[in-house]
Amino acid sequence: MMSKNGFSRCGELYIGRLRKEGRYSTAHVYQNALLSFTKFCGGYSVSFRQVTRERLRRYEQHLYECGLKPNTISTYMRMLRSVYNHGVEAGSAPYVPYLFRDVYTGVDVRQKRALPMSELHKLLYDDPQSERLRRTQSIATLMFQFCGMSFADLAHLEKSALDSGVLRYNRIKTKTPISVEVLDSAKEMLDQLRNRQESRPNCPDYLFGILRGDKKRKDERAYREYQSALRKFNYCLKGLAKALHLKSPVTSYTLRHSWATTAKYRGVPIEMISESPVSYTHLTLPTSDLV
Repeated sequence: MMSKNGFSRCGELYIGRLRKEGRYSTAHVYQNALLSFTKFCGGYSVSFRQVTRERLRRYEQHLYECGLKPNTISTYMRMLRSVYNHGVEAGSAPYVPYLFRDVYTGVDVRQKRALPMSELHKLLYDDPQSERLRRTQSIATLMFQFCGMSFADLAHLEKSALDSGVLRYNRIKTKTPISVEVLDSAKEMLDQLRNRQESRPNCPDYLFGILRGDKKRKDERAYREYQSALRKFNYCLKGLAKALHLKSPVTSYTLRHSWATTAKYRGVPIEMISESPVSYTHLTLPTSDLV
């Protein structure tokens, strides 16, 4: 028999399982999707009977009207679909064919916009006349010079990753092993941002001072600290773009897409840009001639 809050309860149980596995980022996305849909349904909980094709269509339209981008809407819908599928598997919900057929669950690659070359050069090299923004600029430049490294990977790099001028690490998102040479042009910025504090017992010894390194790796507080650091970085990036009079919006993702576009323009093989399943990706890309 289906309970009045069956859908919400199923979602909460799955989110709890993700947290126990240390998958805090995924749990956070599921939580946002569930809270958003619950609020749209006008209550504190949602039953499986309330999850209908018509309601999902109206919810999708509501998200568009709220200004959410197609990929964000797709993520929410895929999270809701996953909760529904877990309910079906558990026998808590009836199987309804094509329940999510009328809503968008794909990926819009057109949203991944790289900066024009002139604006990219300004972002990385023009002086923003602010110490705080110079630090943000240094982080952004390292992300670009380290082959479009994600902010998550940069923030979580440990001192042991750097050996003889080469960074070796596993990507946070995919666990893929990566190897990147540290160019001479990056060494000064790396030294400026280097974390010089002593490591704490059973805690990561981070290469940079972006995260404090006072929490265990699987601690949910460490995930919350990273989310706060990411929000702060994106806020400062926005300020940097404004100070340098850029017209294009800039986020941490912009740097990765800009590097990929630049690498493709320079003839770097697509499989290297898109992080192929080879053992190591080793690539250096000079940035001094980005004019």
